[in-house]
Parts: sequence; structure tokens; C-alpha cells
Amino acid sequence: MLQTAERGATRKSKAPPHERYLEAFRWMLLTRVLEEKLASLYRGGLITGGVYIGRGQEAVSAACGMFLQKGDVFAPLIRDQAGRSAFGEPLVDVARTYLGSRLGPMRGRDGNIHRGSVKTGQLAMISHLGAMIPVVVGKLLAKRMKGEKGFVGLTTIGEGGMQTGATHEGMNIAAVEHVPLVIVATNNHYAYSTPNDRQFACSDLVDRAKGYGYEGSSVDGTDLTQCLEVIGAAVRRARAGRPPQLVVASTLRLAGHGEHDDASYVTDDIRREAFAQDALQRTEQLIVEQELLNREGLQHMRAQIAAEVDEAVATAQQEDAPVGSEEDWCAISTRELVDHVN
Repeated sequence: MLQTAERGATRKSKAPPHERYLEAFRWMLLTRVLEEKLASLYRGGLITGGVYIGRGQEAVSAACGMFLQKGDVFAPLIRDQAGRSAFGEPLVDVARTYLGSRLGPMRGRDGNIHRGSVKTGQLAMISHLGAMIPVVVGKLLAKRMKGEKGFVGLTTIGEGGMQTGATHEGMNIAAVEHVPLVIVATNNHYAYSTPNDRQFACSDLVDRAKGYGYEGSSVDGTDLTQCLEVIGAAVRRARAGRPPQLVVASTLRLAGHGEHDDASYVTDDIRREAFAQDALQRTEQLIVEQELLNREGLQHMRAQIAAEVDEAVATAQQEDAPVGSEEDWCAISTRELVDHVN
């Protein structure tokens, strides 16, 4: 958690809107600064593959990672850097993966967004929409069969991914088996370039919760306090043995689908909606208004984060890429078994 002695912090008696508000803001700001750096590297031709940023979804994502504990399962998607960082992903591992370092978690072999750490409970993302839901359900069932207790699994999905068969099958079996699952669906109003009215006909995706046997909640994805309270409560309910949880957050993706996309299909009317606010700017404004930090403190935080990002990128840039003829191509998960057999 962000220390209360952060430079520039005021000593007013006003209580923050949530006890972890400043911590969450730091994860949001870290993500924004990091992703701006990654986008710059991509435009400079230094990143192979796509870059998909979470501008506009940082509040939702941060809340997804902050309430998980050791032994939990987290399956983030492409716009969940804030949640990844809050869950404990080292910044240098992010830089190593994007820049193809052989020292990164995927050893420079996989797409930059398909990274994870099985040991810490963060699953590597599968690109196919909705596919992580059944994977998490299977992981939770396996943990139950091993006699583990007190764990939860959380995965994210976009509203476009909510329309796929894998999502339906995963949500259904999770409810039937009553596993401690939390699904956070971010309705950013465009599945790539497809608007909501061409994706689903129900008035609100949270209405589906009852049909699946879930408990459902809605949240304003631009309001950090709401995200922390609603997502935190959903994690607590799942951990306490309640039915699976579906949280639907409303926001707007404030960038293209990826850095290759100019988002010209987003209408001006949509951009004027309340859900189109920038969650980071809204959070920073509240911090100043409630005197949780002053402008000097915010500037210091940003400078500190920028230095951390630059250091991680510089480290990764100095490291070697994998050499195909020299690599051990055995999967990490089977190396011990192979060595034992041999």
C-alpha cells in the first residue's frame, strides 16, 4: 500500500473515499505511464507484435488485482496491466516480454500479452474470446479436489467476449459446480468496432447473472471508489462461499482496439456519455479536491513512476533475445519430468 508519508501528502483529517484509494490510483498511474512508453516503443519499431492499452479501464483493472490473495487465481486480459501490477507482476517482466528478452517469464518466445506466472497464480492469457473463463473454472475445480480452501478465481472479459460460446459454457459449469469465481465484464461499448446494439439485445449484461445462477452487480467503471467497493465485495462474497459473481463495469475504451487502430468508428455522441470520462483524470481530480495529495505530491508520484518504467525498459533493452538454435524448447512445466525420465 502507498505509504501515508508520500511526499506532498496533506495532513488533513479528511478520510479517503476508500481506504486503498491512493494505492489503487498509483497502480492506475503506473499503468498509464507504462503504456504510454510501450506505445512509443511500438511506434518506434522496437516492439514486435501488437500493443493493446487499457486507457479508460485502469480503475476496473486495478480493483480486480488488489483484493486477491496468495493462493488465488487471476486470469487478466489485454487491458489489465493495472490488475497485473496490483497482483504482483514485476515491472521488469512486463518490459522483458514486450521487448523479447530471453530472461522474461515467457523467455522471449510468446506474444507480449500472453504472459503469466503459474507459480503465483496468474494465468497466461489465451487469445480466443471467453476462453479464460473455462480455464479458471477448471483451475478452481482442481484446487478444490486437492483439498485447498479459502481461494477465489477472478477473470476479466469484454462485452464482446460475453457473446461467445466459451463464455456461456464456462459460466454455466461454474454455477453448476458452485466454484468461487468472479467474472468482471467491462462493457467498453465497442467489441473492436462493433457497438453494443449489434452485440446483444438485453438492456444490461448484468441481467444475465440471474439466468446463470450468479449474483450480479453493476459499477461505473470511471469511478474508482465504486470499482473498489463493488469488485472488492464480489471477491469477498465468492470467498465466503456465495454463488459465482458477475460484475459489469460501464466505461469507454479511450483508444483504438490496439495501437494500429485509430478508433474512428467511435461516434461523437458516445464520447460525450458519462461513461466516456477518463477514470485516471477523474480519480486525480478527486484526490486534489479531497486533499489526499496536493499537486506537488502527484507530480512527485508521476516522476517516481516514470523513473521506474524507464529503468525496467532500459534493463530489458540490454538483455539478449532468444537464439533458436541454442534454446531449450521443452515447456517449463515439463522440464523437471523430462529430466527425471532421462
